[in-house]
Amino acid sequence: MTTSHRPQDRYKAVWLIFFMLGLGTLLPWNFFMTATMYFRSRLGPPQNNLTEETRNLLDTTSSPPLKPSFLDSIFNNVMTICSMLPLLIFTCLNSFLHQRIPQALRISGSLVVILLMFTLTAILVKVNLDPMPFFTITMIKIVIINSFGAILQGSLFGLAGLLPASYTVPIMSGQGLAGTFAALAMICAIASGSELEQSAFGYFITACVAIVFSIICYLVLPRLKFYQYYRQAKTEAHGERETKMDLIRRGDNCAKSGGGKSSTHERPSIIAILKQIWVLALSVCFVFTVTIGVFPAVSAEVQSTIAGTSDWKKYFIPVSCFFTFNVFDWAGRSLTTLYMWPKKDSRWLLPALVVSRIVFVPLLMLCNVHPRKYLPVVFHHDAWYIIFMVLFAFSNGYLASLCMCFGPKKVEPSEAETAGAIMAFFLSLGLALGALLSFGLRAMV
Repeated sequence: MTTSHRPQDRYKAVWLIFFMLGLGTLLPWNFFMTATMYFRSRLGPPQNNLTEETRNLLDTTSSPPLKPSFLDSIFNNVMTICSMLPLLIFTCLNSFLHQRIPQALRISGSLVVILLMFTLTAILVKVNLDPMPFFTITMIKIVIINSFGAILQGSLFGLAGLLPASYTVPIMSGQGLAGTFAALAMICAIASGSELEQSAFGYFITACVAIVFSIICYLVLPRLKFYQYYRQAKTEAHGERETKMDLIRRGDNCAKSGGGKSSTHERPSIIAILKQIWVLALSVCFVFTVTIGVFPAVSAEVQSTIAGTSDWKKYFIPVSCFFTFNVFDWAGRSLTTLYMWPKKDSRWLLPALVVSRIVFVPLLMLCNVHPRKYLPVVFHHDAWYIIFMVLFAFSNGYLASLCMCFGPKKVEPSEAETAGAIMAFFLSLGLALGALLSFGLRAMV
């Protein structure tokens, strides 16, 4: 295929579809996390006893006013395990599954399963269940959602790897907007004083609509000429590679007196691809290890020093932590659409910038985190915390997006999908390592 006949992405349709797929990937899970207090309220006293006090549970800056039950007290820890382990395991499996299971089945099938889980979650809002069955069903749903979410995310990054580097950006940007949308929904729920059940039901229905729209977008994608061009280019590149492999194999077989099989494989080795992108893979892993290590385990425990008895105390964490992080994370991801620096061929500058983010760990730990046992409070004023969160979030989105964009472009077009799946695995590995690290960092404060 010649460059002169390369079609244009008319109306940015393919870019917008990848953006919506990125949004649909994380929006449901972000709404699930936003409704954590709803789930915990279902594990405590009977629902008919939760009246005005339930509204106070939306205030994330203080402990729930009701004494937590055993299931309530272990909910966050068990949820972390049930989300991170399947995410890591199935992202790893996707690096192998993508060669055996058709891409269309992996993406559309994962979206349908996640849609069914959120439909069930919305229905259960209206169904009274005892705490133990509700807890068990919720954890099973978390395992299923994250298992298929891992396959979906890895497949999407592999799919984007077939297109120019800039087409990984809309996935990252859509995922960033998903967090912003969920944080804004949390703030609106607090401002309206809605019941937990009403807010949660709205979150889950919105998530279902987003997934349905993502399915429609994916079904439209193969009909667009821009996507067809790059998909065909990948197929032709793979065919040329197979032809060369056959010639090499014949030469090897002729040279061997015993006529043994060649050691050359038809499919590119995952290890061989990893050797080409290991720096970027470790970089995206480190980005999310640092981020999840302190967000939200440490950052959400900071208390305002200027709020007093004003409403700012109630809005401080939802606005300064969750909304600020998601807005500037999204801004960082989106900036790579316009500008990419360092460039793809810069070997060590990007990893150096990634490692430098470790400075945010002590900076946030030295803010007004409470309760605390060991470290002093160095940065008292709310402004310090907000500045740190802005830089912390922006650098997370920008550097992670660069790594995910450059990874599939370091290899041959026929290997791009595998490279994208490998990068998605290391992204998930960073999330899992960060979740484990967060327990130790919080204990150190």
